[in-house]
Amino acid sequence: MKTRIVTFGEILLRLTPPGYLRFQQSQMLAATFGGSETNVAVSLAHFGMNSSFVTRMPQNNDIAESCISNLRSHNVDTSDIVYGGERLGLYYMESTASMRATRVVYDRAHSSFCTVAPGMIDWKKVFQGAQWFHWSGIAPSVSQSAADVTMEAMDVAKSMGVRISSDLNFRKNLWKYGKEADEIMPALARKCNVLFGTETEYQKAFGTTPVGFNVYKEGDTLNPEHYRANCEKIMSMAPDCSHMFIALRNVLDAKRHILTGLLYTREGKLYQSPIYFIQHVVDCVGVGDAFAAGIIYALDTYPTEPQKVLNFAVAAATLKNSITGDFNLVTASEVETLMEGESGNISR
Repeated sequence: MKTRIVTFGEILLRLTPPGYLRFQQSQMLAATFGGSETNVAVSLAHFGMNSSFVTRMPQNNDIAESCISNLRSHNVDTSDIVYGGERLGLYYMESTASMRATRVVYDRAHSSFCTVAPGMIDWKKVFQGAQWFHWSGIAPSVSQSAADVTMEAMDVAKSMGVRISSDLNFRKNLWKYGKEADEIMPALARKCNVLFGTETEYQKAFGTTPVGFNVYKEGDTLNPEHYRANCEKIMSMAPDCSHMFIALRNVLDAKRHILTGLLYTREGKLYQSPIYFIQHVVDCVGVGDAFAAGIIYALDTYPTEPQKVLNFAVAAATLKNSITGDFNLVTASEVETLMEGESGNISR
């Protein structure tokens, strides 16, 4: 029987000028859908898992219906989505080129998800038959009520024995309702069984000081032990956490990224993945979500092989760089092929 994973968050309409045009140059915008927790749900479905996505959407809305159809086309279960509110959130993205950074403009104020409130979702029904619940730091960043619903979901999940994971996902431009991430995230993150994020995101949730990732070329090395003190501090503050993952990435320019990851377990074991030198990034949006989905799949598939779990997650994230759009449209076998070194440029 397939493990059932429930993800919770906001799905957005993504509008992007074609090619590398800037907003003011283009009269057309390509429309796709995405959002952190949605991306995880789609990726898990492509890995062959029983994946459900929960959110709040406007009712009798053609864009929302198109979104639902898109999710279903990826075999994501949408039966627990609730309806209400005014609109679907969206974001505009101007693609990176050469040394020019990606630009993102959010338009999600007063969206159906931003106005979700406790009691609107029947979490006991949602978690029937579920083994895993995943949320990210984006959900509690958009409104106090969304943060309250995230806590409500976790409390029910924990009472029902459902494993809880979080991608800490810090987006400074979203925290606009009078609270900062370090006021909300610690209480939420400490209830999780599995954590993943960047060093900056752990800093916001647990007050750690980033070590830094000083790998810029092939031949540079990384000492995982430099991160041990932070890992120990985080584990001491999250008593239910069994695994914590750190994503490490350096951006050399728009097309060249360096990616690796670390895993620290409750037993005090520290693991490092291979380092990937990515030479032609197509779209780096959703790379962290691909990492999160890879972790969930691999922990379920290889529960006694922590090194393989980490390697799978980082390989999945690496492949996402080759795919346009938010979704990581790869299979588990494709990820395993990259893990085995049959494609890609890997420094071990």
